[in-house]
Amino acid sequence: MSKPSSSPTQKFTSRRAFLQGSGLLLGFTMLGAGTRPGFAAAEPVEGDVTAAFSPDAFIRVDSDGKITFILPNIEMGQGTHTGEATLIAEELEVGLDQVKVVDAPPNDKLYATAALGGQATGGSTSMRATWESLRKAGAVARTMLVAAAAAQWAVPISECSAKLGVVTHLPTGRQLAYGALADAAGKQPVPSDVKLKDPKDFQLIGKSLRRVDTAGKVNGAVVYGIDVRVPGMKVATVAACPAIGGKLGDVDETAARAVPGVRDIVRLDNAVAVIGDHFWAAKKGLEALTITWDEGANARLSSADMMNTLKAASKNKTPIMARQEGDVAGALKAAVKTVEASYELPFLAHAPMEPVNCVVHVRADECEIWLGTQVPTQAQGWAAQVTGFPLDKIIVHNHLIGGGFGRRLVAEYVGQAVAIAKQVSYPVKVIWTREEDIQHDLYRPTYYDRISAGLGADGLPTVWIDHVAGGSVLGNYIPGGWPQDKLDDDAVEGAAKPPYDLPVIQVDWVREDPPVPITWWRGVGPTHNVFVVESFMDELAYAVGRDPVEYRRALTKNQPRAAGVLELAAEKSGWGSPLPAGSGRGISLHDAFGSFMAAVLEISVSAAGEITLQRAVVAVDCGIAINPNTVEAQIEGGLIFGLSAALYSGITFSNGRVDQSNFHDYRILRNNEAPKIEVYHVKSLESPGGIGETATVSAGPALANAIFAATGKRLRSLPIDRNQLKSDGADKTSVSMVPPPAAPLLAVLANSRERPETGIETEAEAL
Repeated sequence: MSKPSSSPTQKFTSRRAFLQGSGLLLGFTMLGAGTRPGFAAAEPVEGDVTAAFSPDAFIRVDSDGKITFILPNIEMGQGTHTGEATLIAEELEVGLDQVKVVDAPPNDKLYATAALGGQATGGSTSMRATWESLRKAGAVARTMLVAAAAAQWAVPISECSAKLGVVTHLPTGRQLAYGALADAAGKQPVPSDVKLKDPKDFQLIGKSLRRVDTAGKVNGAVVYGIDVRVPGMKVATVAACPAIGGKLGDVDETAARAVPGVRDIVRLDNAVAVIGDHFWAAKKGLEALTITWDEGANARLSSADMMNTLKAASKNKTPIMARQEGDVAGALKAAVKTVEASYELPFLAHAPMEPVNCVVHVRADECEIWLGTQVPTQAQGWAAQVTGFPLDKIIVHNHLIGGGFGRRLVAEYVGQAVAIAKQVSYPVKVIWTREEDIQHDLYRPTYYDRISAGLGADGLPTVWIDHVAGGSVLGNYIPGGWPQDKLDDDAVEGAAKPPYDLPVIQVDWVREDPPVPITWWRGVGPTHNVFVVESFMDELAYAVGRDPVEYRRALTKNQPRAAGVLELAAEKSGWGSPLPAGSGRGISLHDAFGSFMAAVLEISVSAAGEITLQRAVVAVDCGIAINPNTVEAQIEGGLIFGLSAALYSGITFSNGRVDQSNFHDYRILRNNEAPKIEVYHVKSLESPGGIGETATVSAGPALANAIFAATGKRLRSLPIDRNQLKSDGADKTSVSMVPPPAAPLLAVLANSRERPETGIETEAEAL
């Protein structure tokens, strides 16, 4: 099935006619990261809000005083609802509690993020993309409301001021609330330019405000995709061919149809679904089926086969150049010393806490869908393709997401759910079990790197060469694929522009697509490339007998933001202070998503090869921190996500099948295994950078470097192989993947209370 990407066709109405309705409506241009800021009043759309060449999002001020912010980005725990509403509220001069946040309907024309090419949430782009545009939208709304009040009072605009949703005439003290001004403000001319606040005047931005969704998550009022129930709904669960790319053969349904509560059985090309009155009936019915699979060409596929293919391609295929500066051959010839290494990175699954799910009701002439997705218009497109209905007959209700991590950037499962629901007359909730989700995910690709450097007399790199080999995510994602001779930037992100002064550099990529579906994973390209770059940077430091932090310091003299986080992390971690035998500290430094981060991880390694995570110290320069608490939360979560992958997670294949199936063999770090995490913020007036994925990138290299510091053993592949860490004489036949017993709940709670409320310091403290 090909991947649809079309957008709905909408009928436009005049902006003036819409603005003269029941309230004031404003549109603003959504900007991609790195684009030139600008504001455009957009043309509204019937049944939607507005439309323009660039996608738009909107503020609505109703005559009853209600302020609504229509948000194009989905909330999946990263704090987008709160962060973007803060931008609006800051310039609109209202409290955050005065703004109601609602999710936008699917519409690429209105709500696309330019950096992602459509209406999507991912790549740590949400706050970067909206930093100026949302503030301008708020400022324009405030300007028009103040102008309306001044006109009503027949006074100069300069004599009026807005605060907390009220316009005040300063000389007389007269006041008008925004709601009372909404109709009149809608008749004011839309200003072509507005002045934004000086950061020193921010009242909300930079404050650790309480999240707008906290209460609803605590009391259960908010609805995730898997929570949805509609009248007459049945529940289905699915089994796909266990071999990658295989098909459905024969099915004996006799026993399944005898299971109480089973209603229907639907056969698809590569899967079979059982529909029941409830999930248990569907699951037991599925287990009762006798299925014969046609496993196809990949029936004997293994991880070793794919890595061997990747290694051969790395050496034999012509690479695509990502970056080349200086005379590489000449610098290599002149080098005093040459160091080289190779690294291997595994496939990774997303394993969100909420497995993928979708409620679908296919009627005679329309299809209605309830789910949580990072790409609502793609979900709409899949449904349109399967049903044959026009896009305006596909209704998508998007809900909160219980973990995305890139998995819900692809909506292929919607196509399967619609195909199932199309066979019955009632609405169906399709739930993929965690086993099905992990074994039929779209994975972070496996990668193989050959990297080398020539060193000068001072031990610093005079030439840096990184050969990256792996699949193209864009080739799997974009309809029609990605040209074989064109660079996929994601494959080299984090490798092509390391935050170091490297006089001669070559980074290239060999494309070798695996016979496995792939997509983005939290941290995208930097999750594999920074592991290679930072592990190898440590190798160079040790090769010439220099301290890893001092070595990086020498290479960041012209990289002030990188140097800033490096120094702060080293200082706060006590870098260089003595540690007990068997313990070590590892450093990682990188620039990703517009943010700079240095992380120091302190660990100990036992004679049995067991790793204890003691402490993590993270210094971040993410520009202006819109909500410092959110920054800290995302760093903590991202670091634990990355450490989980580095320590335990890796998808392997045997006989065409995924070996892992659930959290028992695709481990996630537990609370009692997590290190104490300290976050320090370099105060900055730079535009905000992304933060949701940055710490995930730091985890792997900081861990590998800490292991070397503790044991003298360099591990060049992930996840960590503890057998390589066992002391001589220790049993190396197996290493238990079972975690230590969980600490008693009261002890865990007591430990959590001992942690500081925030590790983010003031400018004076951090600098």
